[in-house]
Amino acid sequence: MEIKDNEFSRQFEATVNGNTYTIEYSVQERKLFLTKVHQPDDAEDDQVINEMLKEILDGAEEKRLRVMPIHPKVVAFFRKNPGYKDMLPPGIRI
Repeated sequence: MEIKDNEFSRQFEATVNGNTYTIEYSVQERKLFLTKVHQPDDAEDDQVINEMLKEILDGAEEKRLRVMPIHPKVVAFFRKNPGYKDMLPPGIRI
């Protein structure tokens, strides 16, 4: 899956089987805030979103950014994948 960073719209985008998935973000003070998740209404599960999040977090780790999960789906991803919890800023618990 190819994820495009649309800096103008401040969102990561991926197209899978003709459907567009997006994760909106903002970057402030070396923190990546993941604010909204958009997926097609007929999407049965969050598999594509989870794959996108893994790639996004790997890129954020390379840039040494901390991650602030704002959207409930992103919070759920962090709960299911404790290996990424070290990317949270100090004092943030999920």
